[in-house]
Amino acid sequence: MAGLSSYVVGLWDAAVRAPIKPVQARPWWPGHGWRRWALIAFWVLASVGLTAGTIAELVLALRVPALVAPFLALALALPVVVAPLRPLLAWRIMVVGVLLTPLAVVLGPRSDAVWPWPVNACVAMLLTLVMVGASSPRPVWVGAGLLTTGAVFAFGAVAGMPFWMGYILTAAAFAGLLFGDATGGRRSVQARLDEQRALRRQDLARQAVLEERGRIARELHDVVAHHMTMIAIQAEAAPLKVPDVPPAAAEIFAAINRAAREALTETRTVVGLLRSDDDTAERAPAPGLELLDDLVERARSTGLTVRSDVVGVPRPLSAAVDVSAYRIVQEALSNASRYAPGSAVRVEVRYGPQALHLAVTNTAADARQQAEARSAVADRASLGGGHGLVGIRERATMLGGQMSAGPLPDGGFAVTAVLPTGDTPVTAAEPGTVGSAAG
Repeated sequence: MAGLSSYVVGLWDAAVRAPIKPVQARPWWPGHGWRRWALIAFWVLASVGLTAGTIAELVLALRVPALVAPFLALALALPVVVAPLRPLLAWRIMVVGVLLTPLAVVLGPRSDAVWPWPVNACVAMLLTLVMVGASSPRPVWVGAGLLTTGAVFAFGAVAGMPFWMGYILTAAAFAGLLFGDATGGRRSVQARLDEQRALRRQDLARQAVLEERGRIARELHDVVAHHMTMIAIQAEAAPLKVPDVPPAAAEIFAAINRAAREALTETRTVVGLLRSDDDTAERAPAPGLELLDDLVERARSTGLTVRSDVVGVPRPLSAAVDVSAYRIVQEALSNASRYAPGSAVRVEVRYGPQALHLAVTNTAADARQQAEARSAVADRASLGGGHGLVGIRERATMLGGQMSAGPLPDGGFAVTAVLPTGDTPVTAAEPGTVGSAAG
């Protein structure tokens, strides 16, 4: 009963109450691009042609006076020009023409037409009904169809139209409405799916950033915990190593010991919240560039042909830079293994005066290499890593460095990062200039 009442209300909505502007929930008209302008041109030409054809039919076939025919054509066919933007407005004007035309036909000389409306006007009405069905809620377009049917039967009978012709016109009207409803419904579902996909991509990107930051925090905790532990041990052992320590100095050492232990406890508490229950791999000691050779060997086991070069004199790095450099190379090799299996990869670590330069470039793999490498990767251990380019960017930004990634002219891909080791700001090389930058 509630559903029937909604369709009864739809009659009033279609006739008067429903807004003439299409609702946003039924996006049936292309928003931009050449298709939009092509459809606009089509509707303008169609409205002009249908209006001219309607005038000709009214005068020649239906014997309507020449002074009256243009005014009827303005109501019967010309509103189709606004149907793409205001379908209900066009339909309401055209219904007025549907009501007036049989009266003009009856008052004029008798014609031999089967129904009292021009064919061009019927085509214009059908196109408008398609737009109404595509842009309006179902109760509204059902109401529009019922009102159109009532006008056709009631005023067609005044002009002597047989009932079987009314059934044909009614079937055509509802066929147009159903086609429009199916088209508008499909576009509506597609728009919602596109919106959900966009939101999903945003959520995944946000989640990747948060997870990578959590992982960075855990690794920094391992580094900071080591140094804080050493501070606490040295502060506690200093009074025992140095004889006759003044009481004031002993109190200072004790205060340093307490502060270091409290900071260590708080750091472990905060970072412990970032750890999952089964996150056993993250509890391993933080790696560094001293394990670069092991990382390269693991990459080779996945089917990559890897060559590593170290340019410059290796020197001790801070723990944060050392861990981040290892993770960046690991992420870049994981990406190469995933997206260019079987390719040749070059890893370059260059020690500069104020920065550590990293470059991982890979060639484009052909289809046969990709198939063989994928089958090999399926049976072998993964390189690990975090969240690809998102993780690399987070680590470089954390240290005040920069990264760049992009395709190479030969079809390969390059990932570069510059991690400052001093106080001088640095800039990253463009992806296409890795080879020249690597020197």
